[in-house]
Amino acid sequence: MRALPFHGGQSSAASTWSLWGRPCRSCERRYHGCAPHGLWKIGRGRRRAGTRPSGLIGRSWAMVFAAGGFKVKLYDIAQQQLTSALENIRKQMKELEESGFLKGTLSAEQQLALISICTDLKAAVEGATFIQECTPENLELKKKIFGQLDLIVDDKVILSSSTSCLLPSKLFTGLKHVKQCIVSHPVNPPYFVPLVEIVPHPETDPSTTERTYALMKKIGQSPVKLNREIEGFVLNRLQYAVISEAWRLVGEGVVSPTDLDLVMSDGLGMRYAFIGPLETMHLNAEGVSNYCERYREGMRHVLNTFGPVPEFSGEIEQKINQAMSEKIPVVPKVLDARRKWRDECLTGLAKLKKKMKSD
Repeated sequence: MRALPFHGGQSSAASTWSLWGRPCRSCERRYHGCAPHGLWKIGRGRRRAGTRPSGLIGRSWAMVFAAGGFKVKLYDIAQQQLTSALENIRKQMKELEESGFLKGTLSAEQQLALISICTDLKAAVEGATFIQECTPENLELKKKIFGQLDLIVDDKVILSSSTSCLLPSKLFTGLKHVKQCIVSHPVNPPYFVPLVEIVPHPETDPSTTERTYALMKKIGQSPVKLNREIEGFVLNRLQYAVISEAWRLVGEGVVSPTDLDLVMSDGLGMRYAFIGPLETMHLNAEGVSNYCERYREGMRHVLNTFGPVPEFSGEIEQKINQAMSEKIPVVPKVLDARRKWRDECLTGLAKLKKKMKSD
């Protein structure tokens, strides 16, 4: 299969897509395509995936599919957007290869050779079977994009969104191909963090969920299936719960912003990098039931002291922003350097986890 990504450029009517298709003759592997802005598409006998070259999520998706041996076609209405995306991807792949962190068995040049560009939407989606949208979190923009797709795709294409917070029922309701629609929410950046939340619309056909799950597994991601849609999905509900209490603890003067982050990075984070909270309960006692018997009253007591949902503004925002800015100045070069360091750490952790699983 091959992948083709589409990008919407400066127009709200445009979109990003990717398609997948037949195995590449040169390497006998599937090829993948991705787009700059936010849609991917996989076609019959061809796989295509779309990302937004100008955006981190889109570029990462494109690289993930190329690393898996998929041919990627970038789509955008703006040629410059496509050119910039390719330049950025090339630079990052070369850096990853030099540092030994490049994914897949193909070289950077071989992966780059699988990526091409396209500025014609109909040509981009022709023969595709999977489309991944990666546009900004704007409901009307996304609905417009999926409305356009709905008019030109067949009854076998999977229409997938990378949205992190918009419910499938808000995105896809009313589309004639609603049974083929699903959310595949990646974690930023998906090239380094493999989790993908698969969230169905109430009318999504079960086969759409299963095909999407199988696809994500095939490209090396770690998909999880939600049985129904819910605000924030699973990852963000857990993340927002942590952020909310962190905000309250700093706001109430219990701990400094820097020490708060240390509690996670050198405490809970180290544990949760390998096992989740439920397994942690299981291992910290003689099973979950024993843990609840020991600690339920203490947990309930602490939880009842939690405050209301913060406003995430005002003096506490200024206090946290000042602390973070002193540690990492809000300067493009400094932020980029820190993000690069973060990504290298994530890559090293991913390698360690893979090695531990194989041992």
